[in-house]
Amino acid sequence: MPRFFTVAVDEKKAVLTGPDAAHITKSLRMHAGEELIVCDCAGNDYLCTIESVGETVVAKVLQKQPCQSEPSLRLRLFQALPKGDKMEWITQKAVELGVSEIIPVLTERCISRPDGPSMRKKAARYQKIAEEAAKQSGRGIIPRFGELVTLQEAVDAMIQDQLAIVCYERGGKSLSELVDGQERTGSVLIGSEGGFAQEEIHLMAAAGVQVAGLGPRILRCETAPLCAVSLLMFLTGNL
Repeated sequence: MPRFFTVAVDEKKAVLTGPDAAHITKSLRMHAGEELIVCDCAGNDYLCTIESVGETVVAKVLQKQPCQSEPSLRLRLFQALPKGDKMEWITQKAVELGVSEIIPVLTERCISRPDGPSMRKKAARYQKIAEEAAKQSGRGIIPRFGELVTLQEAVDAMIQDQLAIVCYERGGKSLSELVDGQERTGSVLIGSEGGFAQEEIHLMAAAGVQVAGLGPRILRCETAPLCAVSLLMFLTGNL
């Protein structure tokens, strides 16, 4: 069933405009009486029946319920900037797997170092990818793609969560040692192609970030986040 996000929804009515209305009217060619699902961007699903289509689509709410696909773990992915279009892949798949937010991080070994205007343009693209992935995978929220932060800023944010982990290519504790399954908030940091400098790992460990490994093999920077997110979702009963 088609799925759309809007804040213009209450217990009785949902209103869709802009690209979503155009998609319903022109691409899907939906008509009055057909059903769709509207999400309020806060984790609630509304089963609706269309009343009218056009530049504005108005739908009657039939039923409201919490989105069943949202994980109990609010997991933020902090990703050191990779080269090329790898962030597009990471964003799409991380949203499908259940992350609540993706925050790009500039670390010592990042090869990609875009200027402000360039990064803002990229971020808008990644946010659109996150939205499309959220629709496709049945999410109840649209995960946010955040602003580029420094490593110190990332660490300061991560240690506010119940679980704060950095995945290090030279190894560390297994994720199963660090997770008890009861966590409700967590952050995981993944390096870029060059990994992390030892000084960065020391800084993070001193601040309280747990250092973890992902097995004996070296994973690419676009593979590691998906592996880590999948494992954390599994260990907390969300996969």
